[in-house]
Amino acid sequence: MISKWRWLLLQLVRQIWFRASLFALLGVVTALLSAGASWVIPAELSTRIGSEAVGPILNILASSMLAVTTFSLTVMVTAYSAATSAVTPRAAKLLREDPTTQNVLAVFVGAFLYSLVGLIALNMDIYGASGRAVLFAVTLVVILIMVIALLRWINHLSRLGMVDETSRNVESAARDALEERANVPYMGGRPLEGGKDAIPASAIPICSDLPGYLQHIDMAALAATAEDKGDVNVYVGVLPGAYVHARRPLLWIDGLADDPEDKTLDDFRKACVVGDQRNFDGDPRFGLIVLTEIASRALSPGVNDPGTAIDIIGRQYRLLAAWAERGEREGDCEPACANVFVPPLSVGDMFDDAFGPIGRDGAGHVEVQLRLLKALRALAAAAAPGFRESALHHARMALTRSEAAELLEEEKVRLREIAREMEG
Repeated sequence: MISKWRWLLLQLVRQIWFRASLFALLGVVTALLSAGASWVIPAELSTRIGSEAVGPILNILASSMLAVTTFSLTVMVTAYSAATSAVTPRAAKLLREDPTTQNVLAVFVGAFLYSLVGLIALNMDIYGASGRAVLFAVTLVVILIMVIALLRWINHLSRLGMVDETSRNVESAARDALEERANVPYMGGRPLEGGKDAIPASAIPICSDLPGYLQHIDMAALAATAEDKGDVNVYVGVLPGAYVHARRPLLWIDGLADDPEDKTLDDFRKACVVGDQRNFDGDPRFGLIVLTEIASRALSPGVNDPGTAIDIIGRQYRLLAAWAERGEREGDCEPACANVFVPPLSVGDMFDDAFGPIGRDGAGHVEVQLRLLKALRALAAAAAPGFRESALHHARMALTRSEAAELLEEEKVRLREIAREMEG
């Protein structure tokens, strides 16, 4: 697990204004440095490479980039609104952090400011003949970068905000979070089996100052603080994604003095980041929940798109099947934070997130129920702890809901046959 400051920096880098600011700064610096680059091109050579044409080119570039940037922002906002209304508002976060969109907008803004600063410098007679030649050469490179970005943007617009593309992005984010958890079991700590029952009675609870969702835990900071305080063990009370408040402990600390100082408790509390929204990073269940929200909206009477729900079931199956193969197993690697105990991801909760709402909302669609039961049948055969029990539980619930739905008797018989195969 990454440190708290690296995690905060990662959230900053993903903001849409960050790359645009970097490209804009690069454009301004490039335009200004060209004025002092007379030693690069001799004065007698500058007239041969069209340096006098740089002014009109910068004029065209400045006017066109302003229009293209405005148009692109309009398209981007429209795509966000479409994803919010047609897919789910939780998926819009991934659209805002889309690297292709951010890179394209950054190139457009950077090219606009580069041309603007270049025009101002030209009118102030900052450039000599050699400086104009350098500016002309750099402008050609900027135009090439801009054309490539524009072509990528045109290709990207055909998929931006579409349901299948958004579902693919959510699945990718969920897979990354699951792989991170599998690569670093128990977030680098030791397993806390048994939940609260395994926490010593002498442990001191530490709660959040403000209610919200636990977004990140700096495991290295927790381990370092525990070592500084002596023979101290830290028990993580909730995993990232859980809603915490003043009565739900974030951590349990065992080994401190009977009456520890508030500063000591704050040192542990600062290792936890609490925000008003859940995050895909380090929270595998959130990706499963967002995929299920897409399926539930597709199954609503206003949309009535069972095909999307079937597609989501396939994506949920791929994610859980991959987790069954690798999972979170003790002993896969040496824990980096041996004095921090972390509860495992609950297989039952993951199945609830992935299939519970789909089984409820798709009870009246036999094609959805068939696909759901077949996926659960395949997951029940996985050689992973808790998978068979969870799959059977959701298969029974799906069958019960289908029995109460308005389906033909022949359709119900097909569903019962699959359920009997699972039971056998």
